[in-house]
Amino acid sequence: MKVLIDTCVIVDVLQKRDPFYQAAMEILLAISNRKCTGVLTAKSITDIYYILRRGIHNEGEVRRLVRILFTLFEVEDTFSTDCEVALDSLIKDYEDAIMVQTASRIGEDCIVTRNLKDYKLSSLPVFSPEQFLTKLAEEENIEE
Repeated sequence: MKVLIDTCVIVDVLQKRDPFYQAAMEILLAISNRKCTGVLTAKSITDIYYILRRGIHNEGEVRRLVRILFTLFEVEDTFSTDCEVALDSLIKDYEDAIMVQTASRIGEDCIVTRNLKDYKLSSLPVFSPEQFLTKLAEEENIEE
């Protein structure tokens, strides 16, 4: 299963934000253990970098953490056409509409985010971290 991970889930792990940390970390472990393929957008990488730099104030450490993301995740570009098509989306939050459009174009199976309310009109399945972990466990049981 290929899954686009929203920025907030990654930041939850890197900043150890409770009560979100545990589920987000379990998703990273599942990706690391190749139970699914995790994908980030290049835009998410720049957003994560910015958020971490503001919180950590250590350029070397921020770059080290971002490098780790490149080893765990596939990183896909958002194209200008994704941005243009998202303008006509029924999803009101433009950034989220771009995320859905990018995920659709690159063939993702779903999106994982804590921001479910803004993705209600998504053309792809959207799961909270907890919902995704449940789905992943169900699929593992089916394969066994």
